[in-house]
Amino acid sequence: MNFATPLIPATLIRRYKRFLADCLLGDGTEVTAHVANPGAMTGTAIPGSRIWLEPNYNPRTKLDYGWRLLELDKDFVCVDTSLPNRIVGEGLQSGCVPGLEAYHDIKAEVKYAEASRVDFLLTGGGPDLYLEVKSANFCRTAPLVEFPDSKTLRGARHMADLAQMVGQGHRAMVFYLITRTDCTRVGVARDIDPGYGAAFDAARAAGVEVLAMDTIITPQGIALGQVRPLVA
Repeated sequence: MNFATPLIPATLIRRYKRFLADCLLGDGTEVTAHVANPGAMTGTAIPGSRIWLEPNYNPRTKLDYGWRLLELDKDFVCVDTSLPNRIVGEGLQSGCVPGLEAYHDIKAEVKYAEASRVDFLLTGGGPDLYLEVKSANFCRTAPLVEFPDSKTLRGARHMADLAQMVGQGHRAMVFYLITRTDCTRVGVARDIDPGYGAAFDAARAAGVEVLAMDTIITPQGIALGQVRPLVA
């Protein structure tokens, strides 16, 4: 996945109201950027950090910039939670997701269960596969990244919905996408959200599959990397 517009470096002044960030450009201009991340962003929204913004030239939008990346020394973190589905979607379409190459019919945002939409429904390569993507960039101690970074009733519901699909004879999978380049393992943050941890365990016991992959991140774009282990 390539960024539509070349990113430009900036310094984070502050993030506020969840979806807004004041930033300082290299020429000293202060701008406000959209933050496509409703989470806690623990450890990734520290004032003074070097970040990367994507300029937006659409006159219909309110803000001229979107915050895409955080730079940590030589590593990058994708803070935009709208991007993982694009990254995984492109990987599925190009056959770059190990074990899922046989599926040739890929639909996004399909209604299922009682009141949910699954990120991707894969058909045509075996049993129907319901695939839920989770962006994982919360890190307390590298190289372990954890999910979630805050309580998520929605996330727990997704795990129950996937288990329901397995019970109906389908395949179901949760795909943890590691969206930072300094981590190579994924774990469930049970201390942050015991409810999600319990839902995760129940889903796995019901037959829901788990896949974790890291990413290659640069200011030019983001691509799928390697399969990585789950530390349950």
